[in-house]
Amino acid sequence: MLLLPLYYLLVSSFKDNGDIFASPLAPPDVLSLRKFTTSLHDARLDLAIANSVIVTVLSLAMILLLAVPAAYALARATGKVAAVIERAFSLGFLIPTFAALVPTFLLAAQLGLFHTRTFLVLFLPATSLPLAVVLLTQFMRTVPNEVEEAARVDGAGNWTVLVRIYLPMVVPGIVTVLILSFLAFWNEYLYSLVIIGPDEAQRTIQVAVPTLRSSLSTDFGVLSAGTVVTLIPVYVVYAVLQRRMEGALMGGAVKV
Repeated sequence: MLLLPLYYLLVSSFKDNGDIFASPLAPPDVLSLRKFTTSLHDARLDLAIANSVIVTVLSLAMILLLAVPAAYALARATGKVAAVIERAFSLGFLIPTFAALVPTFLLAAQLGLFHTRTFLVLFLPATSLPLAVVLLTQFMRTVPNEVEEAARVDGAGNWTVLVRIYLPMVVPGIVTVLILSFLAFWNEYLYSLVIIGPDEAQRTIQVAVPTLRSSLSTDFGVLSAGTVVTLIPVYVVYAVLQRRMEGALMGGAVKV
């Protein structure tokens, strides 16, 4: 069920429209990269991929910068205030994506960041921050208090304890957050379309690919090739982090 759509998408990238409709599952007669080069040229997918990489990498860095200290503070805090703050992060799961569209649009316009990648880099981490903080908090609570107390006896401060004690012990949680956030940021379409729009110089890959489709005449081979290009980074990341990904996701499910 998973391989058949991928196979169909891949073989369609080497066919013309007639061959796609006549024999959709048959292998292509000729393996030519013409459809791929056409999609890269017509929609400037090379530039769109670069934009997506910039937005995704910077957003991931923002997630770690904000979520790790917040999770550390919540994991070791006691009292009602900490409990209320943690529940406030959990409430982020209840906000539908489209519900924040209009306020986000107005905020981008007021800040003068409309039609810029900068606003996406600042906004996308906020969409994944609730999950990141809640998940990392659960991982950090598994770190024994005795380890932290031993470090403090040796004179370690909060930042030293966080960097040298907690971070190495919660690597599976961090990997889980990075994987889930990467998939969310790379595949994000709605806000990228609204905030950046059709600006060829700044649009992301998910916004660029649909421009290969026309209401009058669409080369589905070129469209399939462009879609394959968008999937390549995801499969590269999966191939590199396959074992760590499976272990991190299983560990995160058990701890949560």
